[in-house]
Amino acid sequence: MDQQLWEIFLALALGFVAVYGIYARRRVAAAEEEETHSSTTTTSIDGKCRSENSADVDADVIIVGAGVAGAALAHTLGKDGRRVHVIERDLTEPDRIVGELLQPGGYLKLIELGLEDCVEGIDAQRVFGYALFKDGKKTRLSYPLEKFHSDVAGRSFHNGRFIQRMREKAATLPNVRLEQGTVTSLLEDKGTIRGVQYKTKSGEELTAYAPLTVVCDGCFSNLRRSLCDPKVDVPSCFVGLVLENCDLPFANHGHVVLADPSPILFYPISSTEIRCLVDVPGQKVPSISNGEMAKYLKTTVAPQVPPELHDAFINAVDKGNIRTMPNRSMPAAPHPTPGALLMGDAFNMRHPLTGGGMTVALSDIVVLRDLLRPLVDLNDAPTLCKYLESFYTLRKPVASTINTLAGALYKVFCSSTDQARKEMRQACFDYLSLGGVFSNGPVSLLSGLNPRPLSLVCHFFAVAIYGVGRLLLPFPSPKRMWIGARLISASISLFHFKPLPPCEQFPISKCKHSNFHVYICRVPQGLYSPLSRLKASGKCFSLQLFLPITGHLPPNELHGQTGNRQKTLKPFF
Repeated sequence: MDQQLWEIFLALALGFVAVYGIYARRRVAAAEEEETHSSTTTTSIDGKCRSENSADVDADVIIVGAGVAGAALAHTLGKDGRRVHVIERDLTEPDRIVGELLQPGGYLKLIELGLEDCVEGIDAQRVFGYALFKDGKKTRLSYPLEKFHSDVAGRSFHNGRFIQRMREKAATLPNVRLEQGTVTSLLEDKGTIRGVQYKTKSGEELTAYAPLTVVCDGCFSNLRRSLCDPKVDVPSCFVGLVLENCDLPFANHGHVVLADPSPILFYPISSTEIRCLVDVPGQKVPSISNGEMAKYLKTTVAPQVPPELHDAFINAVDKGNIRTMPNRSMPAAPHPTPGALLMGDAFNMRHPLTGGGMTVALSDIVVLRDLLRPLVDLNDAPTLCKYLESFYTLRKPVASTINTLAGALYKVFCSSTDQARKEMRQACFDYLSLGGVFSNGPVSLLSGLNPRPLSLVCHFFAVAIYGVGRLLLPFPSPKRMWIGARLISASISLFHFKPLPPCEQFPISKCKHSNFHVYICRVPQGLYSPLSRLKASGKCFSLQLFLPITGHLPPNELHGQTGNRQKTLKPFF
């Protein structure tokens, strides 16, 4: 154990050295002008000067989409007394193969929003952790739930049932209106979004106006180009099956098989059904229609499935209900626009390996609710803008941790012919198998219970140093030292360090949930808002992982000169 603790401390030191070195190289002048962008999904209101208090305003908030994010947001804002108009393309129950596992951190957000009863009556299953399988070995990783109420755990279910329950609950509020229709464009007037143009179920073209429009129309959003710079990556596809009438090796746990070429997932979605998701790297998958997919699943995947599930897996393949879904990843790159916000998969996506999407969406809703609560009247456009300008920054601690972990774990869990990547994969499995702080820390990150980017970086460097130590002991050789160096390099490459956009787009804001930041911007006097104490006129850079969520910084606090102000750093693990 002493050796393992020494490796952790060494990892921490090397991690800070690496981060500081990268940060020092990134301190260059920012771009002088914001990149201009054109929109193909906005419609100008020509020749009209609309008053914010116009009688034509249909609601306080228009929500585009009634999936997990849209339905939860509709209920949340409606419960706060807002008039909400939800426009959803299809109000029938969805049938998807993702969005079926809610992490404990997401369930806590569900409780905070008063929606915890939406997982009742749908045969949802409690999830208490994960089980990892690799080369015949297995280990169980439990969620660190000792400090929480006994009801707190993950939940897995049919996605459509969960969404319908939230829609039904939102519809019970008299000030929430759900309408089936397809939004074709956002209505823009002098740079401000005033509402939407949409087509009803009967084909009639209508417009709706509100001081705030929230776009959460999912991963296939046709409106996101108006509000962000979408850079969608598709690293792999999921092939979905349903296994029936069989038991998982570890009851009430998600199962991850570190297979070749990429992971296989199993988790319960009802008392009699187990979802299987087979990850297939790349954007092309074997054809289902000509039998290539069934052959691939039986010859390549089935031999790597745990023995307890093998027969049920073969039966599911023979049954033929095989579905595919591209795994999209899209970083949040918003164009802050008065009168509109992006949320959910329309705004930000990550690889679904870790099941963090719903946790991020529900966390974003809590942030938005808290920002809007002090505002009695959303028609006060200037004040609304000041309150909303902090949203994209305040969401970062949770979102960046879960997003980065999902991408990094997927890269580590995929097989590789590179020896350093192989060592990293094995080191990760063995590190998690150690138990104690070595498993509780990473699992608390994955579960959304500890959304701290610094803890994420420390654990990944600890895994790397653990792997290097195993390579070098008991007798290091030049070959092993070279592989160890490449292993460290591979661990650093898992994180994308890049400069932030100019600070005018992401104001530095107050947030009590984080005590760590890595840049201070030159701040002019006199720029204040209720939730953004500072608004920088200069340019600044940061490591993407360490977005600052600072407290109230004095306006004369420049270049990290904090005076006598005390800072408290919580333990990294």
